Amino acid sequence: MARFAFCFSALFALIAISASSQTAPTASAPAASAVTSTAAPELAEFQKIEDNWSNAINTRDQYGMELVLSPLFVDVSADGSVSTRNQQLATLLAGDDKTLHLDQHVVAVRMLGDIAVANGTYVLRYKGAAGPVEEKGVFTHVFQRVRAGWLCINSQRTVVKTDTKSKNKKQSTAEEPFHIPLFSK
Repeated sequence: MARFAFCFSALFALIAISASSQTAPTASAPAASAVTSTAAPELAEFQKIEDNWSNAINTRDQYGMELVLSPLFVDVSADGSVSTRNQQLATLLAGDDKTLHLDQHVVAVRMLGDIAVANGTYVLRYKGAAGPVEEKGVFTHVFQRVRAGWLCINSQRTVVKTDTKSKNKKQSTAEEPFHIPLFSK
């Protein structure tokens, strides 16, 4: 019976030690960071990356695009089409549209260890079927820290609808502010 009690207490002590070592923070764990950062260092760093991306598209620079996009990159465009890094590069190099121009502006950055999420606005100008098109929207770019830099692994763009037709509101001729069909004249 004494042997059983000793074995049980030794097992209990090992479980307690292993549980405490798993929950204790280690020196190699990444430091906790702010959930959303609008601080100048992160915004400036990711704005520079977005500027490099825009410049690579605007100048049709394959090497510049490869320095920004991860080999694992997936893009979901504003129209819902999905493409990879290689497809993006092929489209960039084979594109006949010389008017293609992209401007991106970072609004917020969330740092999550070796992952960063950048949100912002963009203006994309290109030649459409009916003439020049200016697409305005918002983006979400997910970056992964690789060596000393950042590579984009995912991009999502959404067009912001603009109201081009202003609706003329019909002036009410009612004496009362609300018209209730059964109770008003």
